[in-house]
Amino acid sequence: MANDTKLNTEQGRILSIDFFRGFTMFLLVSGYWLLFDPASDNKLAAFIGEQLRHAEWIGLRFWDLVQPFFMFIVGVSMPFSFSKRWDRGDSWNNTFRSALRRSLLLLAFGWAISSTDTYSTFTNVLAQLSVTYFISFLLLRKGVKWQLIVSFALIIFTDLLYRYWPVEGFNQPFTGGHNFGSWVDTMLKVEISKGHWVTFNAIPTTAHTIWGVIAGTVLMQAQPMKKKLTTLFVAGLIGVIAGYILGEFIPIIKRICTSSFIIVSGGWSLIALAISYWVIDGLQWRKIGFFFAVVGMNPLFIYLFTHSGGREMLADIIKPFIYRIFSWSGPAVINAVMILSVSFLLWYICYFLYKRKIFIRI
Repeated sequence: MANDTKLNTEQGRILSIDFFRGFTMFLLVSGYWLLFDPASDNKLAAFIGEQLRHAEWIGLRFWDLVQPFFMFIVGVSMPFSFSKRWDRGDSWNNTFRSALRRSLLLLAFGWAISSTDTYSTFTNVLAQLSVTYFISFLLLRKGVKWQLIVSFALIIFTDLLYRYWPVEGFNQPFTGGHNFGSWVDTMLKVEISKGHWVTFNAIPTTAHTIWGVIAGTVLMQAQPMKKKLTTLFVAGLIGVIAGYILGEFIPIIKRICTSSFIIVSGGWSLIALAISYWVIDGLQWRKIGFFFAVVGMNPLFIYLFTHSGGREMLADIIKPFIYRIFSWSGPAVINAVMILSVSFLLWYICYFLYKRKIFIRI
């Protein structure tokens, strides 16, 4: 295992961060979950299919971790990017304006791609990130103690609001469409989600981004890799255990980001980062890291591209060729080839941009 005691913000990128971000983005945009049907007669395929869909209400599946992973890894990157600017002599006021502008643009993009002429929504990942990113920036120069205090304060504050909100019809904390989060959406004049997602999720899930900031700070330290890995893994394990125990009293519900869900998913995020750091930067599995890293270096572009109809456009382009070449096979094979081909094209677009050093940022 490589020793990185001299690692600091002036040295090269930590590839595992780009890998983690790219892997998460690939999960969000590729559509590969359609390869597995939860209703399949094959038990393994059915199990994978279930894990690649959100829990209907109470419970935790793998797919429920993707959004927390994304919020978390954005936080991990923040100490690196802002420390470089401050080291160059950039003022806090300048970086504050940059963070505010970025947050407003994220909000605008998130709202634009998830709203239509007939309804508006702010439950999109980018819209949620606009809030978590800005709050995390305000805490960036605070110590870990204050970052933890604020993160848990937001979780507790949310839990209390859900439990004790007195408005009739919205005073059932763990009932979809009849809780505080749904009431907030009625006040914001946005459509109440049929899937019971709520705009207010941005507040408790801010903890994910704050914890990412803390994890990023750990990775920046001039300490042996083993110590960093131990810190991340132990913290993650504590979070997972505490979250599941808390789940016995407060249901684990991703759709309204209950406190038990935030803590258990935060724990899994830390463990996933520790594993990524160990495998990519420790064991030096750089080729695997690079494959996903090229996606992680252009996350905003690939997310906006796919959620603006880009994935469907690619499918329409290659569909005639797939059907002609694989006409001898059944619909299942054609569907699988289509999904895998579109996923590859999405990756190749990111690779094309990477090779030309084109990185879309705001």
